[in-house]
Amino acid sequence: MLKRIKSILSGTTSQPEADKVEDERQIAAAALLVEAATLDDVFDDDERATIAAVLGQHFAIDAEACTALIEAAEEAQEESNHLLRFTRTIKDSYSPEDRIEIIEMLWEVAYADGVLHDYEANLLRRVGGLIYVSDQDRGEARKRVLTRMGLDD
Repeated sequence: MLKRIKSILSGTTSQPEADKVEDERQIAAAALLVEAATLDDVFDDDERATIAAVLGQHFAIDAEACTALIEAAEEAQEESNHLLRFTRTIKDSYSPEDRIEIIEMLWEVAYADGVLHDYEANLLRRVGGLIYVSDQDRGEARKRVLTRMGLDD
């Protein structure tokens, strides 16, 4: 999987189109999660573990694949100067229910350290709009995450 992801980023892939699309979808979601984790200038082990957990659960991939995906996402996120590349991929290739789940994953990463920073909240608002998730759905996703994590609103 790591070779496939690196070949996508370098543009030298010869894999079937369906695999390319799925890899791009996964990288886009993971890159947004990395963006959320790095906004407060601290990308610690708790946030990395949270990203790996939500990616593993959402995409049904093992720990090694999660690590490779996070590394590819970090590289893609560093090379990109805006979120549009990732949000467009998510908006165009995920169902509305899956886009809400991506927002929920972002909330989990934002709350991984137990504190929601202003930059993280702003990112969730922007991403929600760019991937067409309503404020109501975004708020409900946040409440589900807070309940699941045992945090106060």
